[in-house]
Amino acid sequence: MEINFLALLLAALSTLVVGFIWYNPKVFGNIWMKESGTTMEKMEGTNMVAIFAMSILYAFFISFILQFLVIHQFGVFGTVEGNVSDPQYIEFMKAHGTAFRTFKHGALHGFMTGLFFALPIVGVGALYERRSWKYVLIAGGYWVVSCMIMGGIICAMQ
Repeated sequence: MEINFLALLLAALSTLVVGFIWYNPKVFGNIWMKESGTTMEKMEGTNMVAIFAMSILYAFFISFILQFLVIHQFGVFGTVEGNVSDPQYIEFMKAHGTAFRTFKHGALHGFMTGLFFALPIVGVGALYERRSWKYVLIAGGYWVVSCMIMGGIICAMQ
C-alpha cells in the first residue's frame, strides 16, 4: 500500500473550501462569530496567510490519519506488518484490491469519523470553554462535513 500524498493534500485543501462556505456570514458565519465571541475588529490585523497555512497543515495531519480509517486495505496491510510479499496479503489484494474504494464509501467512513470523533472533541473543549450548543453544532458540524468530504476524496483517489 502506498500513501497517496496528492489525495491527502486535496483532502486538506477541501477543508478551506468547506470553511469558506460554512463560515460565510450568509450560512453560519454570523452565528459562529456571536457564539465564539469573535468580532470583525478581532479578525482585522491577523496574519491570514499564516492562519490558512496552519489550517492546511493541521488538515493534512487529519487527512493522513483519516486514510487509515476510510481505506480498508490499510487494515490488511497492517495485519501482515507491511509485508507485501506475504501470500495472504497477495491473495487478499487479488480478490479485494479496490473493493470499497469509492467516494461514497469514503464519505460514509469520514462522516462516522466526524460524528463520533471530531464532534465529541469539539464538544468536550466547548464544555470547558463554556461555549453554547450552537457553537458546538456549528464548529462540530463543520468537521463532520469536512471529514466526510476528506474521506470521500482520499478513498476515491487510487
